[in-house]
Amino acid sequence: MHVPPTETLTTPPTGTPTASRRRRRTRSFGFAAFAVSLLMAVPTAQTAFGQDAQAIEGGGDLGPNVLVFDPSTPNIQAKVDEIFKQQESAQFGTGRYALMFKPGTYSNINAQIGFYTSIAGLGLKPDDTTFNGDVTVDAGWFNGNATQNFWRSAENLALNPVSGTDRWAVSQAAPFRRMHVKGGLNLAPNGYGWASGGYIADSKIDGQVAPYSQQQWYTRDSTIGSWGNGVWNMTFSGVEGAPAQSFPNPPYTTLENTPVSREKPFLYLDGNDYKVFVPAKRTNARGVSWNGTPQGESIPLDQFYVVKPGASAATINAAVQQGLHLLFTPGIYHVDQTINIDRANTVVLGLGLATIIPDNGVTAINVGDVDGVKLAGLLVDAGPQNSQVLVQVGPDGASADHSANPTTVQDVFVRVGGAGAGKATTAMVINNDDTIVDHTWLWRADHGDGVGWETNRSDYGLQVNGDDVLATGLFVEHFNKYDVRWSGERGKTIFFQNEKSYDAPNQAAVQNGDTKGYAAYKVDDSVTTHEGWGLGSYCYYNVDPTIRQDHGFEAPVKPGVKFHDLLVVSLGGQGQYEHVINNTGTPTSGTTTVPSNVVSFP
Repeated sequence: MHVPPTETLTTPPTGTPTASRRRRRTRSFGFAAFAVSLLMAVPTAQTAFGQDAQAIEGGGDLGPNVLVFDPSTPNIQAKVDEIFKQQESAQFGTGRYALMFKPGTYSNINAQIGFYTSIAGLGLKPDDTTFNGDVTVDAGWFNGNATQNFWRSAENLALNPVSGTDRWAVSQAAPFRRMHVKGGLNLAPNGYGWASGGYIADSKIDGQVAPYSQQQWYTRDSTIGSWGNGVWNMTFSGVEGAPAQSFPNPPYTTLENTPVSREKPFLYLDGNDYKVFVPAKRTNARGVSWNGTPQGESIPLDQFYVVKPGASAATINAAVQQGLHLLFTPGIYHVDQTINIDRANTVVLGLGLATIIPDNGVTAINVGDVDGVKLAGLLVDAGPQNSQVLVQVGPDGASADHSANPTTVQDVFVRVGGAGAGKATTAMVINNDDTIVDHTWLWRADHGDGVGWETNRSDYGLQVNGDDVLATGLFVEHFNKYDVRWSGERGKTIFFQNEKSYDAPNQAAVQNGDTKGYAAYKVDDSVTTHEGWGLGSYCYYNVDPTIRQDHGFEAPVKPGVKFHDLLVVSLGGQGQYEHVINNTGTPTSGTTTVPSNVVSFP
C-alpha cells in the first residue's frame, strides 16, 4: 500500500506450462521426513575447473558495510544514528548496511532502522544478544505515513523495550524474524497514521502485538501474548496465542499449524568463528523453532564465497561450481550473465538487502531442478533492458520430487522500476515442485523514477508451474496483467496481499478479452486442487477511476479448489470490483475503504 487508504493468450508468458510439461503426482503435500544434508566438501581446482584453473577462496572479511559491534564497542548509538540519518528517507538510494551485534547485553540502545538496513544478533538464539532498548521503525520522514517503509529487517535479537513496547511501523519487504520482544510490539507509526501490512516469523512477543492502522498482516510460527485488533486481513499460521478464527469480523484467519516451513538461514558466531546456521525443515509447525537446541546444520564461513560489490557473475558462478555457498555482502551487484545455482543444498544468503541488477536482459538468478537450495535476503532490481524472467526456480519442465528437501525462497524481493528504468515480462517463475516461497514482495513500482504504464512494463508478477508449491506471506503488486498465475497442482497460499496497477490509462488497457481487468490471483482452468487462506486484493485506479474489475480472483469451480476468507477493497472509490471471485460476491461501491465484500469459495 503506497497511498492512504481472464486473458485469452495467444503466446503464453515465459514459464507457462504446456500440455507436455504438466504432470500430476498423487503423493501427499510435502510431509516427508526432513533429511539433513551433509556438508559438501569443496572440490580442488582441478576437479572443478581442470588442471589450470585457480580455486576461489572461501571465507574472509565481511566488507565495509557490515558493521559488527560488541558490548564494549564505543559510541554504538552514535554510529547507529549516523547510518539511520543517511538511510532514513533514502527510498531509492544506493546505500546498503548490515548492523551485526555479537552476543551479550547492550544497554541504552535505540536502533532506528531506515531503508536498506538490516539489524541482527550474532548468537545462535535471540536471547544470546539482548538490547535493553529498542529497534525502531517510525515514519517521521513521511509525515507519519508508514505505507512506504519498505526494504529493511530485524532478526535474532531479544529486546527489553524502554517504554515496555517496541515500535515496528513498516509495510512491505520488512521482515521481523527470530525476534524476542520482552514486552509489546506496536506495528503503527507515532500518531497511528496509515500502515500497509507486514510479516513476522519465528518470533516471541511476550506482550500484545498492536496493529492499530495496519491494514493487513501475516504472522507465522511464533508465540504472542495477545493480538490487539484487525483492519482488513490479519492471518496467522502456527502462532501460539493467535486470536481465534473469526473472519470477517474481526478479520482474523487462523490456522493452527503451518503445513511445512524452514526458517531463513542466518549468520552467527560460534566462539570467534563465523558460521551460517540453516534451520531444519518442520512439518505442521507451531511456535518458534529455537526453543531448546535449534535443529539444523552449521556451515563454516570458509565454505562460502563472500561476495563483494564488483564481483562478476562469472566469478560467482565459478564459486558455485567449485562447491562454495554464496554470502552477498551489502551492496549493488550488476550481472551480465545469469547466476546459476545448480548444486543441491546451496545456500545463497544476502546481507543488508544486497541488490542484484541484470544489465542486459538476462535472468538474474536461476535455480536448477535440485534439492534444498536456500535463496534468502536479496533484492532483485530489473534492468533497463527487458528480462523475460528475473528470478527462476527450476528449468522449464522441472519434474523431480523435492518433498523431503525443498528449495526455499525467503525475503527475496523483486522490483521493476522505482529506482530507475526497468522492465521484465515476469518477475518470478517457480517451476520446481515442492518449493516454499516464504515472504516475498514482487513490486512493479507505482512511484519513484522510471515509472509509467509502458516505462516499467511488467505483465506478470508470480508464475507457478511446479506442483505442491506453498506460499506463506505472498505480497504481489501493480503488474500490468496477472499479478499471480498458478498453473501447478496442489498449490497452497497462506496470506496474499495485492494491489492492482494504479496507472492503467483506461479500461481498454486492462481489458482481458470479454473480461474486465486481469485477476490479481488466477488459478488455471486445468488445475484440480488448490487452496488459499486470507487473500486480499485492492484497487486504486488513480489515472482513470472509472475502471472496473470483473473480479479480484479467478479459479475453476472444482471440488478440490478452495479459498477461505477472500476480500476485495476499492480504495477511495478509485475503481471498483464487480465480484470477489469469478461471479461470486457483490460489487464494491462508493468511496468506502473498508472491505465491502468478503467470501469463501466455493
